[in-house]
Amino acid sequence: MLKKVTRIAGNKTTVKQRVAIVNQLKMVYPILVLLRALSLSKSTFYYHQKNSHDSKDKLLKDKIKAIYHQHKGRYGYRRITAVLRNEVVINHKKVQRLMQVQGLKSIVRPKKYRSYKGLLGRIADNHLERNFNASKPNEKWVTDVTEFKVKGEKLYLSPILDLFNQEIISYQIARRPHYNMIEQMLTQAFSKLTQGGELILHSDQGWQYQMSRYHNSLKKQGIIQSMSRKGNCLDNAVIENFFGILKTECFYTKQFRDLDELEEELHEYIKYYNTERIKIKLKGLSPVQYRTQSLPN
Repeated sequence: MLKKVTRIAGNKTTVKQRVAIVNQLKMVYPILVLLRALSLSKSTFYYHQKNSHDSKDKLLKDKIKAIYHQHKGRYGYRRITAVLRNEVVINHKKVQRLMQVQGLKSIVRPKKYRSYKGLLGRIADNHLERNFNASKPNEKWVTDVTEFKVKGEKLYLSPILDLFNQEIISYQIARRPHYNMIEQMLTQAFSKLTQGGELILHSDQGWQYQMSRYHNSLKKQGIIQSMSRKGNCLDNAVIENFFGILKTECFYTKQFRDLDELEEELHEYIKYYNTERIKIKLKGLSPVQYRTQSLPN
């Protein structure tokens, strides 16, 4: 084999070609033996080796930066790694390192708006009990309300999230946190239900979820009402996590002129979140893609 390598070296091969041959055979033969056979000096070999790695890193850094900016800085190293693995085999630690070199990182999560105002009505049992796994769509839903502030004015978002694939199946946006916002959100969500199967809808102990109107709306649909324990945000951790993602990736990435501009951006982001934004826990798919792939053929 080494004689064949020597013959190759005698032909008109370029330095890069000979470096490539050494890389192919260095697991079989000592590098120094190969370098002698191919008439390559150590300095030449390692120079081209370094340039090759630098070139590959440059391509990777460009891809990482493109993905990062495509998603407006919303993807951390784990999601960028998942995207890259559709093209190349790569370790998440390398992606993390190359992101750090370029100063690409996620924004810190904000605090949550709290709607608890004390005991005003009916408190339901905690049927969810932090079991956030669901085996199919429309088995477990969670909901809450969050608040945004722009130049002293407030905007409120009330969504329902399906724990099966973390898809936002229904939401309403309003300038005041009135009950009509909740009612419209429920009507939109109920229109997507089909007959059969138990459904739990979990919330915190916010004033709107204690109202008899809310309780009766769920009862008419055969939905089991569930509530977190008082002051325990971990009981509704998934929707809290969604609000953190939303504010990190959408609200704090730009300065909004007014509430109209923010509302338009929220509509756009929720569509993006459902249809494009991949989740590692969903096998690198978006919520809608995951639900679609799970449906029986």
